[in-house]
Amino acid sequence: MGKDYYKTLGIPKGANEEEIKKAYRRMALRFHPDKNKDANAEEKFKEIAEAYEVLSDPKKRAVYDQLGEEGLKTGGSSSSGAPGSTTHHYTFHGDPHATFATFFDLDMDEEDPFRLGTVPKHQDPPVVHELKVSLEEIFHGCTKRIKITRRRLNPDGRSMRTEDKILNIVIKKGWKEGTKITFPKEGDETPENIPADIAFVLKDKGHPHFKRDGSNIIYKCKITLKEALCGCTVSIPTLENRVISLPCHDIIKPGMVKRLRGEGLPFPKNPSQRGDLIVEFSVHFPDRIPPQKSLILAFCM
Repeated sequence: MGKDYYKTLGIPKGANEEEIKKAYRRMALRFHPDKNKDANAEEKFKEIAEAYEVLSDPKKRAVYDQLGEEGLKTGGSSSSGAPGSTTHHYTFHGDPHATFATFFDLDMDEEDPFRLGTVPKHQDPPVVHELKVSLEEIFHGCTKRIKITRRRLNPDGRSMRTEDKILNIVIKKGWKEGTKITFPKEGDETPENIPADIAFVLKDKGHPHFKRDGSNIIYKCKITLKEALCGCTVSIPTLENRVISLPCHDIIKPGMVKRLRGEGLPFPKNPSQRGDLIVEFSVHFPDRIPPQKSLILAFCM
């Protein structure tokens, strides 16, 4: 004859979810080995955990109600195809302390009298890292894979292990510097704390040609005094590895700008549209002008 999980928790077969929780809380605290020193307390504590895991799970409970413990654990199924039939085998994981720790972390309020003297957990402040990205990565969008090492609790809720995890950070087109990406509760975990959030804040990498201004990019174009006075055509690079020929027929004064519409970065909220590429001119003045070149400059004007 199989185990009677309802009897183990001291509840009727028709018990609802809240009644099952209350029964587990009561029985688990009564037979917890840290409090109950009877010889059979550890085994009883384990039976209570197994009963709770089955009855608190609607699918497992449905199979148990229909087929009993043997049917639940052997993966038996009903020929009638009634709800709850399954081909999966259930096996209790064997660690009642893990069940206890999980239940009381999720379900216990801070004034519950059954706290076993534990201190309410607090969450550590977020751990913030700077994440440098290139303008090309912002232009196209990308995914960064960041490896972190953190401490995690073992199922017993007391001992800890160190583990590595890869966080995939999706950088969307046009995201601005200072954008924060948060991974909730991915920090270190101890018996006393709730893991901290881990956050990454975007920081622009330096670029050999461009400087960012929101969704616009700025290119500083250096020209000679002759080009400034006589006119010229300058080659302007872009983030798409194209080169734009920009004719300049008027006199160019130092600090003058020309705007190439739609050649900047995508707008973060509307990536199909883009900012501008702003060309800022700087004019190189020679230390002296030979007389023959003075005539040429005069002719240009």
